[in-house]
Amino acid sequence: MMVAERLEAVRARIATAGGTDVRVVAVTKGFGPDAIEAAVAAGCQDVGENYAQEAVTKLQAVRGPVPRVHFIGHLQTNKVKQLAPVVDVWQSVDRPGAVEAIERHAPPGSVVLVQVNVAGAEQQGGCEPNEAPALVEAAVAAGLHVAGLMAIGRAGEPADARPGFRLLRHLVDDLGLAECSMGMTADLEVAVEEGSTMVRVGTALFGPRAATRSHQRAVQAN
Repeated sequence: MMVAERLEAVRARIATAGGTDVRVVAVTKGFGPDAIEAAVAAGCQDVGENYAQEAVTKLQAVRGPVPRVHFIGHLQTNKVKQLAPVVDVWQSVDRPGAVEAIERHAPPGSVVLVQVNVAGAEQQGGCEPNEAPALVEAAVAAGLHVAGLMAIGRAGEPADARPGFRLLRHLVDDLGLAECSMGMTADLEVAVEEGSTMVRVGTALFGPRAATRSHQRAVQAN
């Protein structure tokens, strides 16, 4: 019930920010399969995972229906084959090598979003904004379905993310794409105001992650 109540609170925040058709991707990294089960029971149809081994192991342990799975973490090309059987949407395609790996290991027509670095922070990943059109074109040529673009907001105050979110929305429109995946727990209102169609929310649904530093290092190594 707690996750259901929190999901309703997130949807209320989206509505207050003017969102009318915004998908909530429940980010379950650092939590067990019970988090996925709770999200599904609450009515969430999409979950996001960041780490390959964690995602595969966790999804195998889910009891009941498995929702649409988004991979939203840095995409290591040597992990694509492992992830392909469980991932429905690849949200962090940021370079030609990732396109080639998905083309090689995932089903034809797999859904991808091109990740764009709109914050100017190398650690956040993503291609440069001026590289996005060519990467979209390469993904389409590889037989993938490019649904849209994705970005992580600039760190700091929520308002600091606004220019980057606005840029991503412009790129989505210029490229004639449908999905604009931006906004997380802290900055989702700003993202929705700037035209997000999909927010990726973890803390607001499941609370703070209690993973130890050693566990985090182990997961990040996979």
